[in-house]
Amino acid sequence: MPDTPSDTFPVTQRSRIRRAHQRGSYVRDDVYAVIDASPLCHVGYVIDGEPYVTPTIHWREGDVLYWHGSAASRFLESVVGARACVTCSLMDGYVMARSAFNHSVNYRSAMAFGVAELVDDPNHAADALRRFVENLFPGRWDSLRPMTGQELKATSVLQMTIEEATVKVRDAPPGDPQEADVPVWAGVIPMVTRLGAPVPAPELPKETPFPEELARLIASGRLR
Repeated sequence: MPDTPSDTFPVTQRSRIRRAHQRGSYVRDDVYAVIDASPLCHVGYVIDGEPYVTPTIHWREGDVLYWHGSAASRFLESVVGARACVTCSLMDGYVMARSAFNHSVNYRSAMAFGVAELVDDPNHAADALRRFVENLFPGRWDSLRPMTGQELKATSVLQMTIEEATVKVRDAPPGDPQEADVPVWAGVIPMVTRLGAPVPAPELPKETPFPEELARLIASGRLR
């Protein structure tokens, strides 16, 4: 069954995939899958006619992306009310072909467009930060020292409704099977990013138990 318009983002001159379009998609669930799996995003924006890209941690609720940073950040101050491009990318492997020209990478990459807005209501911002922590580490927020008013004041939360978005994925062997007679090894070298064994803070009392929720997260193989 074909996707209905509500299942996909609109295709515009800004978001249209022009190269290797067979790897691309405008389907919301395809875009969300990469955004939600990526532990980091990069926010692109313009200050005084100059381009900047800032890495940060993000979270998504429906079509809305959130990220946070210092309230004193020039980046956050400049991007509020401006158009922004948020990208999330994951590398899954090196693709080794029989020629340098045909080498490639397997990857997942999503690009989202919209207008960044400041979450200026303190209660909304505090709740957004709570949901952020809970999304990453279920059950952790209630175990933490409560956030102070000064900490909340020093933290800005931004949100961006995704107006347009695309995703591209390559998950394939080398694209040169016609050169199988060339005596060179060809294939894919997987690249895996995973959570490792926890390292306790130096001053942590030895009797402090490691939370079961975090143990489950590490065992799941997910990054978030």
